[in-house]
Amino acid sequence: MALKYKFKTREEIPAEHQSLYVERDGAWTLDADGFVEKAKLDEFRQNNIALTKSLQTATDELAQARADKQRIDDEQRMKDGKFQEVLDARLKTARAEWDKQQAAVVNERDALHGRLTAIQIDQAIVTEATKRGLRPTAIPDITSRARTNFKLVAGVPQAFEADGQTARMGKDGVSPMTLAEWVDALVSDAPHLFEANAGSGAAGSGGGAAGNASTRATRNPFRKETFNLTEQMKIQKSDPQLAARLKAAA
Repeated sequence: MALKYKFKTREEIPAEHQSLYVERDGAWTLDADGFVEKAKLDEFRQNNIALTKSLQTATDELAQARADKQRIDDEQRMKDGKFQEVLDARLKTARAEWDKQQAAVVNERDALHGRLTAIQIDQAIVTEATKRGLRPTAIPDITSRARTNFKLVAGVPQAFEADGQTARMGKDGVSPMTLAEWVDALVSDAPHLFEANAGSGAAGSGGGAAGNASTRATRNPFRKETFNLTEQMKIQKSDPQLAARLKAAA
């Protein structure tokens, strides 16, 4: 049962709770730090609402007074033949307001474009990488890498060099690099992001064919600079899917 905040007399207080109350202003109130009577809270709330309304009214009246003063000043200057001066002042005010609104719209547009770009690039990369056995835990890593390498061009993710301006070319040296080519390169350059490359031979497993495949995948024996026919045959025998990905990445 909830404790009542105030009693008129001590006799009204349940015997087991009398020690919790003290006499204040002719009544017995609950002796609790930080406790405020509901009536007082309501009073504070109402006062706050009234103060807020009063402040808003004063603000509106001030704005109206400024507008009236500006109108009177403009009328006087018009009478004095200062038409151009009045026109310039009004245009300046209108331009400042327009610039303010335009800046807000541009900022909102850029923010929305940024979020849309991130979403589209993330989804495209994850979809493509999942085909190659992307680890679920590697999604934040691969999407972070993708955002630094890709931009949306005509609604399509396109890879760029480190300068952010030069388009990165694909294997043929002519066409822009595709998502598939970028992911294929990661299969070799960052094998830890993909399930098949880690296999069952991770640290503590004592090695094994899958573990050796992971080590070999890092070197990619299908590449020209690390070409090794014996290693290729071993990988094809132990993990045909990994062999296919490494061939594509080479």
